[in-house]
Amino acid sequence: MKTLVHLFHPRLGQSNINRRWAEAWRTLPGTTLNLVHEQYPDGRIDIAREQALLLAHERIVFQHPLYWYSVPPLMKAWMDEVLQHGWAYGRGVRTLHGKQWWSVISAGGTAEDYQAGGFNEYSLSELLKPLQRTAGMLGMQYLPPHVEYGTHQQDATTLAGVGERLLRRLPGLPPPERPLDKPLETRAEAA
Repeated sequence: MKTLVHLFHPRLGQSNINRRWAEAWRTLPGTTLNLVHEQYPDGRIDIAREQALLLAHERIVFQHPLYWYSVPPLMKAWMDEVLQHGWAYGRGVRTLHGKQWWSVISAGGTAEDYQAGGFNEYSLSELLKPLQRTAGMLGMQYLPPHVEYGTHQQDATTLAGVGERLLRRLPGLPPPERPLDKPLETRAEAA
């Protein structure tokens, strides 16, 4: 199954978790890593390019930090512009039907913070309902998200295993072809 990873992080070089996840994705055959902030530093999204990437893959990963209980601004703009009525959804439209949607999210707060009665008052599952509904509207299969909590407090030992934990979460992924500690070259890649 061909996997497309849309990585939405405005400061990838400063993110220990998202950078390591990107390194892990690079080890998987059949995976395209789309560094969206590097691809569109001016915020002008090439809609045709992004739609072609979606069509060429069966598993679509949306990797991002949690921003104010939601997605980063460029991801919201990407969704508004790329997932157009008549192309991605609408009467009789089945462009993305049956493809998988997998959210891979880094959150600074702890898992306990994202529970009813916790610091953030709501579970992450509740906060992600708009993404789940978007996937449903598109006819996509919404997979349970992979969330790494407490990302601001993780030590070197915990950070060392984030790539492996991510890859083990999705069934059917082949083992990495190379060690996951190879540094990430931050540049956009297309299929």
